[in-house]
Amino acid sequence: MAIILSDKEIADLLQEQKPLPPDYRSRIQLRPKLGHKERELDLDGDKGNEFRLILRQSAINPLDFSIILAYRLPKSNQLFRLRRYNGKSHEHSNIIEEEKFYGFHIHQATFRYQESGSNEDAYAVPTNRFSDFNQALSCMLENCGFQVPIEAQGQLFEEV
Repeated sequence: MAIILSDKEIADLLQEQKPLPPDYRSRIQLRPKLGHKERELDLDGDKGNEFRLILRQSAINPLDFSIILAYRLPKSNQLFRLRRYNGKSHEHSNIIEEEKFYGFHIHQATFRYQESGSNEDAYAVPTNRFSDFNQALSCMLENCGFQVPIEAQGQLFEEV
């Protein structure tokens, strides 16, 4: 990736308010796609930045999921992954720290990992803040500047 963002720029993007549309729940219902379920939602932040919420879950293993908040780099179609909430489906390695763990984890974009030549969000921390897809989505919405419409603040997913 040609552009490297500082930790301050990353923090500012995470804190930027991202209003969700009133119908966001129906727009993030996962749809089947080649062995997994997926959905994307483009959003404008209140400071004019463009973001994309990307939701993926394995059709076979419910613990194999990824919920991503990406920032669209200006004058580009490139996405910069700010945060990624992952399920308990694989071992993760933080190369710089020389540590490995298995479990639910949150990837975070960092200047340090970008500068080392790794993916922007290669660093991750284990978490016990979620244990399934819906909890991970709620965690993402609570922690990354999303504004949930008042009438939609009830249950994230409607009962089927």
